[in-house]
Amino acid sequence: MEWREEGILLSQRRHGESAAIIEVFTEGHGRHAGIVRGGASRKIAPVLQPGAQLDLSWRARLEDHLGTFTVEPVRSRAFLMGDRRMLAGLNALTALLSFALPEREPHPSLYGKTLAVLDMMEEGPFWTLAYLRWEMAVLEELGFGLDLDSCAVTGATEGLSYVSPRTGRAVSDAGAGEWAGRLLPLSPALVGGGAGSAGEVVEGLRVTGHFLEHHLAPSLGDKTLPASRNRLIDLLARDA
Repeated sequence: MEWREEGILLSQRRHGESAAIIEVFTEGHGRHAGIVRGGASRKIAPVLQPGAQLDLSWRARLEDHLGTFTVEPVRSRAFLMGDRRMLAGLNALTALLSFALPEREPHPSLYGKTLAVLDMMEEGPFWTLAYLRWEMAVLEELGFGLDLDSCAVTGATEGLSYVSPRTGRAVSDAGAGEWAGRLLPLSPALVGGGAGSAGEVVEGLRVTGHFLEHHLAPSLGDKTLPASRNRLIDLLARDA
């Protein structure tokens, strides 16, 4: 069994004396793990940094085997590690993909959106808003998408102020009534409004975090959300 394509490095850990086990996210093969011979060596280890874009060749005797990778660097994103906020964003993104994605299941649309967020990190300060939208895409891809186009109670498309923590649907002021205190605030950053400020992004991340923790995680066996995501929110909250 053999395939070759580009992918994003999600994680790596030492295996034996000189090898490493890496986990990558590719367009055609999803989240995929394998062994890199010599992956702990001085030559290869610097290439195996989270977020790196790699040319990957995977080979195994049988399809369900762990298999081995040979890797060639395509694009390093090590520069992101020089900025505390961008490093936190990179760590949250790679950890959440490892947490959420089924192994070896292709998600080509999400792969493209992941590349877009990583590119945004290079281009300017608005990557945090792109990251929030990316978390929404993760939920959508895995069957827990938010429906924020109209009020779940009245059908109105204006005056939307809340999100139902149970259904993920928007609710208007009029529709909320006495239940407003039990609903999640609808950040304008979730629906393409507002200024994309740190405060609006953090408010949006608290909404996506609710559905990641209380809807997605139970479907995965009640796994705990990656701590790196909380660190990102803490940093952004300080900016806010």
